[in-house]
Amino acid sequence: MDGCRSFVPTLAAPDRFPPGRFSLQRGDDDWFRSLGSRHGLVLILNRPTNQLLVWDPVTGDKHWIAVPPGFECDTDNPIGGAVLRSALDDRHFLVALVSTTEKQDHTRAIASAYLSETNTWSDIISTPLPPACESRFQLKAEDLPPVECPTMIYSSIPAVLVGDSLYWWLRDSSYNILQFDLDRDSLAVIPPPVDLYDSHVNFSVMRADDGGLGFLFVSKFSVQLWKTKVICDCFASWVLGRTIETDKLFPLDSKERESPMIVGFAEENNVALMWTEGSLFMFQLESLQLKKLVETRISFYHPFESVYTAGIYISILVAEMQKWSVEYSSFHLHARHGKLNLYLAAYSVQL
Repeated sequence: MDGCRSFVPTLAAPDRFPPGRFSLQRGDDDWFRSLGSRHGLVLILNRPTNQLLVWDPVTGDKHWIAVPPGFECDTDNPIGGAVLRSALDDRHFLVALVSTTEKQDHTRAIASAYLSETNTWSDIISTPLPPACESRFQLKAEDLPPVECPTMIYSSIPAVLVGDSLYWWLRDSSYNILQFDLDRDSLAVIPPPVDLYDSHVNFSVMRADDGGLGFLFVSKFSVQLWKTKVICDCFASWVLGRTIETDKLFPLDSKERESPMIVGFAEENNVALMWTEGSLFMFQLESLQLKKLVETRISFYHPFESVYTAGIYISILVAEMQKWSVEYSSFHLHARHGKLNLYLAAYSVQL
């Protein structure tokens, strides 16, 4: 998210917003990275200043927060973050941070939470992570030596909120899931239900039909919906719920079909954004309804969901050019049950 983000109004007068009404301008030395959005707020990490920005694109409010000691903004220990607020109190918000740290040759996940009401960070908590192990990708090539794959937060994939817990992917040999239980102030590592080391699979944490932790798994032309079995409020095992063949969902006309890819997840509406054959689709996981949004080459989306006023619809298109890359970003609109849902897309091409 390096550069300027602004909404380009698309409605005719008198509903048309003035240009630049919703925009985020960076300074010359800023380097913004989007960590996720929730409840109408966007969380951004500014790496050069080691600060977090909580931004409300609708009101324009900005809150800057210093990253607490113990969290380093570097490539070896990337930071994952999430922002949320109560429906009963939109004045205050909570920011959660997770990362990894090396101590005595052991990797641990660390976490802390910030409350805007008190302007304080909680004490850092931690939990041990699975040890680094040989990459199974590398082991498939007999002429290459085994390479250790260090365990770290998969910070480019936003966290998903289910109940009182936030979930991030871990970049390790098994793609385990890191749970930050905000109510209990605890961390836990949960294994995925299936082997994820396959070039033809993609996946996402989701909310199951019973309100608990779920798992969306796409393998070639099959979609699986999993949910967790809980005993004494603790994770016990995964249970396969439904399996759907994608040819029954997607209107694929070409002879050489492409397996759909999960490119974003909108948790408040339990919607997966899926891309296949040059088109972006919205897949509602409860009703299993599919809707084509737009034809695009964009490869990843950051969903933004916020309350809207009836009759007001916004979409934006932003293009950024840098000496090392070209980034295309856009917001696509979908309105459902009184919500304004804007899907931010990001795509990079090396020059």
